Amino acid sequence: MRYLWTEDTGAGLHFWILVNQLFFDNELVVEGKGSNQGLLDAVLDLDVKDDDKYYVAFDYVVDNQDIRNKYRILKSITDKSEGKIVILDMICFEYLILAFDKLVEWTGTGKTDKIKIREEVLAAVENHRINLSKIDDKKTLQYIAGFKRYSTERVMKSLVGEFTQNEKWSVKGPLMGECWYKDCCVSEHSDSLRCGKPEDEGGDEKMRMLIRSEKVQDVISKVIAAE
Repeated sequence: MRYLWTEDTGAGLHFWILVNQLFFDNELVVEGKGSNQGLLDAVLDLDVKDDDKYYVAFDYVVDNQDIRNKYRILKSITDKSEGKIVILDMICFEYLILAFDKLVEWTGTGKTDKIKIREEVLAAVENHRINLSKIDDKKTLQYIAGFKRYSTERVMKSLVGEFTQNEKWSVKGPLMGECWYKDCCVSEHSDSLRCGKPEDEGGDEKMRMLIRSEKVQDVISKVIAAE
């Protein structure tokens, strides 16, 4: 059996279930472990059988010392697993959404300031962190400075929330917002929320476009290579 383990719950776990359904034809056993510690504990307790392989989607950012410590332990285990346990090259689920090239168009956000900040942040991502030295835009630096406890992952989650406030596009709840994976009317407007209109793609096709995006493909490339 081939397993994909994630620390995510809710929408993040739902994303991986949809990836499994629409891209891997349900060949993987997808399980959420609740937290990065839960994921690490599951790997530590693992008794790998001969035909099993485990893909570990561990959220890794280098500007969080606790995560760096857990990652070192995880990597030491995988290095001894003879290829049976594979760490996916992952920053966090929210980064995959933030980097999706259709995000602004589909969600229909009118927040021009946040669109600019998103562009600046994405351009500054390298080696599992936001390289602040690559950002010159004052508003972007002020936005990042507003975090009491700064980390790349916190910035990613906050920015994604700015673009997905409409519940139909939300990535915060128990499931991804229905407009990511269902046929739905996405051109409705309310007083406070706007929603863009994808180019008439059906639900499955929208999700497949997200899965085929560059950053998602980078993460799942090791799973694809093993097929």
